[in-house]
Amino acid sequence: MSLPPFTCSYRGWKLAGVDEVGRGPLAGPVVTAAVILHPDRPIAGLADSKKLTEKRREALFEEITTKAAAWSLGRCEVEEIDRLNIYQATLLAMTRAVDGLSIAPEYVLVDGNRCPRWHWPSEPVVKGDGRVEAISAASIIAKVTRDREMVAMEQQYPGYGLAGHKGYPAPVHLEALGRLGVTPAHRRSFRPVQEALMTIGEWSAPETEAATSEMIWPEDLFENTR
Repeated sequence: MSLPPFTCSYRGWKLAGVDEVGRGPLAGPVVTAAVILHPDRPIAGLADSKKLTEKRREALFEEITTKAAAWSLGRCEVEEIDRLNIYQATLLAMTRAVDGLSIAPEYVLVDGNRCPRWHWPSEPVVKGDGRVEAISAASIIAKVTRDREMVAMEQQYPGYGLAGHKGYPAPVHLEALGRLGVTPAHRRSFRPVQEALMTIGEWSAPETEAATSEMIWPEDLFENTR
């Protein structure tokens, strides 16, 4: 169901939009972004990052990081997520994002139904990533950043399909967990990961090189160094 356009009581330009990406995945960090758009440098086509193509998100990412008055990333790693829980970790990551802005915001709008406990005047906006341009921009920055990290993580932990599903509990991901085990990138506080730990255990890095101590060297290999 579509919601009406959002009207904010704050009328200045130092308005930060905040959004997160990565609450639901079984692996990888939760990433947040805060963006203050520049009033004299409009950006056309801002929208909920999930409704944009990857190509369009990438193009808008470059435009936002170039034109925005200020932008910042915040994150919580897997260890923090497991220690705090994903909800508290997300709030902490949002706080880190706003705190990292080079321009102090006068007002903050947060995608969702509640704000972290912080000192900035703020309010939540349900489905704000499709109703507030600054939140849309934040959703794009956060998603592109996290997606790029998950593509790189696939190289570190091949076989899980992280580049495709970005760590979410897709069937191919669950199957790989049950076959390959749990990597250091997985959230051990999430039930499917806990189940994989009990059934298959920890992931083991594939052997790529034989240990030199186990190799048989030709007798004449070192003849010129004696």
